[in-house]
Amino acid sequence: MRASARWPRSEHHVPGFVAAVEHLVKKPVFDCRMCGQCVLHSTGMTCPMTCPKTLRNGPCGGVREDGGCEVKPEMTCVWLVAKRRSVSLPLPKVWREGFDHLRPPVDNTLDGTSSWINLLTGRDRQTPAGWRYEAADPDVAVRPEPEILMSLVEVDSADDNMDALPSHSAEHIGSAG
Repeated sequence: MRASARWPRSEHHVPGFVAAVEHLVKKPVFDCRMCGQCVLHSTGMTCPMTCPKTLRNGPCGGVREDGGCEVKPEMTCVWLVAKRRSVSLPLPKVWREGFDHLRPPVDNTLDGTSSWINLLTGRDRQTPAGWRYEAADPDVAVRPEPEILMSLVEVDSADDNMDALPSHSAEHIGSAG
């Protein structure tokens, strides 16, 4: 029997090994969910997949007045945390500017794969049918109109205090009766 028939080829083990290492590194630090399309760099080093609704482009309409999540009230909205971190962490300017960029929908076929490998191969930039980039460069996400993604955090430049401003608080929604 040939050696190649007895032993699986090593290149088939590399993606699984890299995904395992990536998970070991990113899970404890960022609570990574291994979506295969990491956007930590554009979300203030906050994994949007930790949102119970897995929203990748901003908060839902259920952010509570105190900034709590609609689904898990004890949890602060992932997008409030992301906005705060994108302002307060010493991130490269290009990462800060990426916060308001529209990200394509999650490709669930990449779930559990290595975003590092997907980045290197370009697989994470392939978009589902029906989705298209408006930007001239397909590697650059689309910047939505300002009213689409409302500011989540107000920064007082005088003393750099940050106050959370949920985009859908009761005062903005009004009483429904």
